[in-house]
Amino acid sequence: MLKRKTVNSIFILGLIVLVGLSFFLSFPWYIFLLVGFIWFLLTLFGSFFVRWNYHLVSLHSNKSTTKNEVAITFDDGPNSQYTPMALELLKKYDARATFFCIGKHIEKHPELFKQIIREGHTVGNHTFSHDNTFGFYGTSKVAHELSKSIDLVEKLVGLKMRLYRPAFGVTNPSIAEAVNKLGLISIGWNVRSLDTTPRNEKMVLKRITTRTNRGDIILLHDTSAKSIAVLERLLLFLKEKNLKSVTVDQLLELKAYV
Repeated sequence: MLKRKTVNSIFILGLIVLVGLSFFLSFPWYIFLLVGFIWFLLTLFGSFFVRWNYHLVSLHSNKSTTKNEVAITFDDGPNSQYTPMALELLKKYDARATFFCIGKHIEKHPELFKQIIREGHTVGNHTFSHDNTFGFYGTSKVAHELSKSIDLVEKLVGLKMRLYRPAFGVTNPSIAEAVNKLGLISIGWNVRSLDTTPRNEKMVLKRITTRTNRGDIILLHDTSAKSIAVLERLLLFLKEKNLKSVTVDQLLELKAYV
């Protein structure tokens, strides 16, 4: 996978070579512009495609597992309307999941958050505010956002979260530095449902079921009726395929809390 430092080193070296050669050969000016544009595109796509591990290494699956397990993960909750529905379905099918919660939603629904943990699911950090401009925050502001959620959860249930799900799937040098400083583990996915897009229930379910295999991490959201409908059909599919949904820390064999 592409790494930011590697790409930057290659492009800096390339520019040095081009500048050196320009003393002996004639290059059109737009060659330098083209090199800069390619670097910009790689950095931009690396920021938005979490699976590239461009700025920050995230864990996306466990393909080495010998167990028939997958991990269903939910982002953006807890939601007072839909999270209880998700919990009811998970209980019905004896499944476990991981909820990457937004701090301000935990603050608003503390008892629902406690219920998630009480029923055997794992919780992780999805920032405190999930602000639309989160990708433009500096390192200290990112760290403050993450720490605020960590402190809130520790005060509420006595657990210090280690798992972080990048907001909007966006990473950059500031986010990477803050995550590393706080000693967090970034969790990505390799099966993205796209349940927050205009795709209908059937399309979302097909997208998941045609991609899901042992060791995969599935991304859903506990924020809509469509996602809940998809969840029930997904749990039936997993049962038919003899795949069990476990928490992401169990799938990846790591500790979710300090």
